[in-house]
Amino acid sequence: MDPFDHSSILAPDPDGLEVLHDREYRVRAFRVDDDTLLIRGAVRDQKPPGLYLDEDVDPRPLTIHHMQVDLRIAFPALEIAGVDVAFEMHPNDECPTITEHYGNLVGLSIARGFTHKVRELFGGPRGCTHTTALLQAMAPVAVQCIWSMRASTMKRRLAGDESVTPPTPEQMRAVWASNLNTCHVWDEHGEWVQALEAGAPMPAPVFVRRRFAELGRDPQEWNLRMRG
Repeated sequence: MDPFDHSSILAPDPDGLEVLHDREYRVRAFRVDDDTLLIRGAVRDQKPPGLYLDEDVDPRPLTIHHMQVDLRIAFPALEIAGVDVAFEMHPNDECPTITEHYGNLVGLSIARGFTHKVRELFGGPRGCTHTTALLQAMAPVAVQCIWSMRASTMKRRLAGDESVTPPTPEQMRAVWASNLNTCHVWDEHGEWVQALEAGAPMPAPVFVRRRFAELGRDPQEWNLRMRG
C-alpha cells in the first residue's frame, strides 16, 4: 500500500483559461541499510491532447519528456556512490546519448555545494536540461533524509532492537547542524540556532505537533524518541 497522498498539490485550474503544459517532479527516498540511501526521482512534461495535432482524438496527454534518476547515497557522508539515468521519453533521437555522462556524479557530496557542481558539470551543452533540473530537486530530499534515517533508527530501538544505541550529543548536533544557513530559520546567527547551541531541546515540528494533537499524544514524546 502506497503511504503517500498523490492528489494534486496545485490550486484548481483557473476558469476560462486554456491549459498548455504540465511539468511534474517526483522524488522518493528509501533506506537501503544504515549506511545507504536510495533517492529515486523523475521529471515528466506533458501537453494536453489535441494541442499539437487538431485531428488527435486520443484522450491521453502527450508526454514530451520523461527522465528518471536513481542515486545511491552513502550515509551519513551523503556522497553519491552510484547513479542510473534513464530517458523514457525525449524529443530527439540523440537525447539518450548523454545519460552515461551523469556517471560523473559518483563521489560528489549531495549536500553543500551540490547545485554549483551540477551546473558546472552538466549545465548547458554538457548535459540534459531536464535531468539537471531534476538532480537539483533531488538533492534537498537526501538532506531531509538525515532526519528520516534518525527517526527510522529510533523506531527500531523502540521496537527492541538492541543493536541501536542512543545518539551522543555530538551526533545529535550533527543532525541539526546539517540545516545551518539553508534558510532564514536556520541562520547560524539567528535565535533558533543560538538556542540550540545553548543546549535547548529542539521543538517538535509543526507537522508532528498537529499529528500528535490529533492522536491525543504529548508532542514532547518526539524529543524523547529522537534523543533515544
